[in-house]
Amino acid sequence: MAAQGLRVLAVACRDLSVAEAEACSAPEATADFLEHDLVLAGFIGVEDPLRPEVPQAVAKCHAAGIAVMMITGDHPATALAIAAKAGIVQPGCSDHLTGDQLRQLTVPGLVERLEHGVRVFARTTPEQKMKIVTALKHMDKVVAMTGDGVNDAPALKAADIGIAMGKMGTDVARESAQVILLDDNFAHIVDGIEEGRTVFQNMKKFTNYVLVSNGPEILPYLLYIVLPVPLALNIIHILSIDLGTDIIPSMGLGQEPPDPEIMSSPPRNRTEGLLTRRLILHSYGFLGLLEGLWSLFLFFFVLVDGGWRYGMDLPTTSPLYRSATGITLASIFLMQIGNLIGRRSRRGSGLDRGIFRNRLLLAGIAIQIVFAWATLYYPPLQKVLNTGPVAPVFFGLAWLGIVWIFGLDYLSKYLGTRRSPAAAGIHRPGHSDRR
Repeated sequence: MAAQGLRVLAVACRDLSVAEAEACSAPEATADFLEHDLVLAGFIGVEDPLRPEVPQAVAKCHAAGIAVMMITGDHPATALAIAAKAGIVQPGCSDHLTGDQLRQLTVPGLVERLEHGVRVFARTTPEQKMKIVTALKHMDKVVAMTGDGVNDAPALKAADIGIAMGKMGTDVARESAQVILLDDNFAHIVDGIEEGRTVFQNMKKFTNYVLVSNGPEILPYLLYIVLPVPLALNIIHILSIDLGTDIIPSMGLGQEPPDPEIMSSPPRNRTEGLLTRRLILHSYGFLGLLEGLWSLFLFFFVLVDGGWRYGMDLPTTSPLYRSATGITLASIFLMQIGNLIGRRSRRGSGLDRGIFRNRLLLAGIAIQIVFAWATLYYPPLQKVLNTGPVAPVFFGLAWLGIVWIFGLDYLSKYLGTRRSPAAAGIHRPGHSDRR
């Protein structure tokens, strides 16, 4: 019965003498003196059924590189049966530790057993639950502990994140935890992990997106300092990008739904911050440089086509200078569309996620297109930005900047995925980095 996942109770009885029956009514009477010479009447199997969504949630954890363990006071056979049904261990697995075994193990000894893959602990005491948490933290794991009773409180407090049951949990358990699960559903813990990963990933997306435009903003100033050339952008132009057209697209990236692969990747390193070296290099050294080169190409193309030559002074009030700065700014607006779409996915094109699913992104793209046109051809905005119109052929070349950014970005993702699946965030179940 225990092997079928039932909690088994033995029922026994015996006839009482008249003196024993009278003694039972005394205020100081206990059951201890009655419990002898009992006759076994039978066994009762009590089923605490597994929620139907738990196996899928556990499988999702395994795919995400999250190890799920069972720590219970039940019989080892019951614990192993339930763990197999939940997908925590394989059917037929007998690898487990009991409370008696835990009592004899030191923390380093327990660490060794954990490293060998033990995932089920039965007949445990509150102190032993906390001992398991301590051993996991010695392994530099991030530990989340769930519980509902008073005996779970020490482990809930010792874990990095204690999660108490809100419906069935005791007050002590809830006060010891950092998170209270209102519906007592394990699957919603996994949903919370997915939501947390999505929030962090979206923060990286819009940070990456915003930093890219810094490249074409910085590059003109560097050229202006070292070479006798006009300044391609001024302060008001930069502000129109950073505090203007980039705001709505950034908000749209912050509201992106979870990536399909978000729960098939291992947990990030706990020391990894938002601004990683890879993100900064990608923003400034790759996409930012590409945007800077294309926008400056159009800037000098318009200047040379209008009669400017290297080293020639050009007043900022000149119509030629205003047209050149206008096409520079307009091309950055448009290239940010390609950058925006590419940031939606770490490995895909961004278009494969459905461009119409996010209304803020659509609004951001529309704003960038309108501003790109108005910068060149709408007189009130021309006056504010000190820009001027260009021939349609130059505006057409500015639109090619979208393909330039989007295409090279996707090519980089494709080559990176083929060269190194691990670097692209692809996780294979059973890989040694699972935790």
